[in-house]
Amino acid sequence: MNKISNQFSSIEQVTDQYLKQNSQGMAAMEGELSFGDILKQKQSVGESPVLRFSKHASMRLQSRNIELSTEQKERLETGAEKAEAKGMKESLVIVDSYSFIVNVPNKTVVTAMDHTESGENVYTNIDGAVII
Repeated sequence: MNKISNQFSSIEQVTDQYLKQNSQGMAAMEGELSFGDILKQKQSVGESPVLRFSKHASMRLQSRNIELSTEQKERLETGAEKAEAKGMKESLVIVDSYSFIVNVPNKTVVTAMDHTESGENVYTNIDGAVII
């Protein structure tokens, strides 16, 4: 750069100057952590449970007054793990008197019901069942 007239001699010099400033500023803002370090931190904070409940399943649990104990949740997770081990994609998992449809690859409970509400005990669009 020509300091007297504040002119740059090439576009490469301009981009190099501004890119170096931005990368140094970003590293300082993040405390010199790499992307991989930040990703590991975010993943380790608040380890999520094995299964999550979809909005629909959560609404079904609430509307049907189904409250699962910690032990029942653990058994449901075990059932989902067994379904995954067998290569199932959409599984029926039965825990006590409750039935759950689980999307195994996404580890998501899609819907939940009490056996008294399942009517004819007909379940569709599943490729396997686990009874725990």
